[in-house]
Amino acid sequence: MKVLIASDLHGSAYYADRLIRIFEGSGADLLVLLGDVYNHGPRNPLPEGYAPLEVASQLNRVKDRLLVIQGNCDSQVDTLISEFHFVEDACLVLGGHKVYLTHGHVYHKDRLPAICPGDTLVYGHYHAVLCEDVDGVHVLNPGSISLPKDDHRAYILMDEKGAEILDLDGKRLAKMDF
Repeated sequence: MKVLIASDLHGSAYYADRLIRIFEGSGADLLVLLGDVYNHGPRNPLPEGYAPLEVASQLNRVKDRLLVIQGNCDSQVDTLISEFHFVEDACLVLGGHKVYLTHGHVYHKDRLPAICPGDTLVYGHYHAVLCEDVDGVHVLNPGSISLPKDDHRAYILMDEKGAEILDLDGKRLAKMDF
């Protein structure tokens, strides 16, 4: 199984469209969004193409291949425009490798969830790309697709062998083998 993971769209229809086109061309089986899907949040500027209803329409088209983690800017009312569910966190198993998915406002590199060494934690929230091992746990963050703090609009492609973080032009920013 191949998974494409992105985070922090914050209501940008422009970047949702780019992301879905990348997903559809990637050969990935599943698109995972790590939260903060529609709302820009009180501390963020409006992202390019801010149109939450349009983002919902775009994501609803791929709902059967979509897993959405609830972020700190996602609320119950967001489910009214979504034909998919938001979950608090999730765990995928890729070839026997456990991948814990969360938004990042609770669990992150400085506060690991109860997972085993060799497993992987993937989160968003911080709007900056990260790829490192912390206490034997693989830790990845794709940053924000629409409002990056590190100038990298990026996503993760992951399978049972490992993960790579790519920018929107397909340039590899980081790679991790499992």
